[in-house]
Amino acid sequence: MLAALITALPLRAGTNTQSASTHALSVKGTRFLMDGQPFPYTGLSFFNALYNPGFNQDEPARARWLKKFHDEGVTVLRVWCQWDSRRGFADAGPTSTLYEPGGTLRPEPLGRLRSMLTEADSLGLCVELVLFSHESWADGVRLGEPADAMAVTNLTHALRPYRNATFQIWNEHDDERVLPLVQVIKSLDADRLVTSCPGFSGVLGRTAENRALDYLTPHTSRQYVDRWWEVAPVEIELLLRTWQKPVVDDEPARNGTPNFGGPRETPSPFDHILEMEAVWRVGGYVTYHHDMFQTGYGTPAVPSSGIPDPDFSPYHRQVFDFLRWRSRYQKP
Repeated sequence: MLAALITALPLRAGTNTQSASTHALSVKGTRFLMDGQPFPYTGLSFFNALYNPGFNQDEPARARWLKKFHDEGVTVLRVWCQWDSRRGFADAGPTSTLYEPGGTLRPEPLGRLRSMLTEADSLGLCVELVLFSHESWADGVRLGEPADAMAVTNLTHALRPYRNATFQIWNEHDDERVLPLVQVIKSLDADRLVTSCPGFSGVLGRTAENRALDYLTPHTSRQYVDRWWEVAPVEIELLLRTWQKPVVDDEPARNGTPNFGGPRETPSPFDHILEMEAVWRVGGYVTYHHDMFQTGYGTPAVPSSGIPDPDFSPYHRQVFDFLRWRSRYQKP
């Protein structure tokens, strides 16, 4: 049934297979590799990247920001296809999505994504592309079956030449569609790295999904535990030992608002620094999570650009200073 559906889906996003990137991300055991060499996966949340006007003003502007992230020690941007929830995030809105209701791809954000992947590749950067968002799903903005398979099919074909992208099927959501969508992707592009985040903080995933995914991306315990910077590496180490594949703490506790799963007490940049170093020590990877687009324009936590600028505040500056020294502290 699934194979027949894949065959029947129209490839409206294009099927050019000529390589558009010079670097290829892969995994071996518990490590990420770039072109066969160890890759220091160090992520940054930039969920609104495809829909931010300043970042996408033109290619030089986007290239300047990518270079700045690169120079700050970032090697992976975590970017969302769906930024169309109704929660008031910076740059969010009904048109901030890669998908039409039937699962075809919208040309403008797809073009931005392809350009970003090409420009990122020139710096050795990668993109973890989140296909579907729990935030949108909870707000009733959903692609049902089989539109979700059509969207995933079209996107897999469209990005086949870009080997510096990984696919994360869901952010903070787990349902019966995860494994079928993994199968869709792998049937069309067996080498594409695929992951999925199974739920909110402390949800470490079900056996079937953890077995099928190429690497794991839990959101470790944060809001309802004390000293989360000590709890998170224990959870990461458990997953590494159990599944023997790379594990990324994709959304450790962030600074700022307690809304949307944020910390209940005022955090310190050293919370992040201690957590990152501890996760590196057990052999895991991290993504720096923050509030620089989450509370909306005009709020103190969000830069006027809506871009996660390392120089936006002294708080972020300390964390990025640590990331820049990654090679001094990360386990080889």
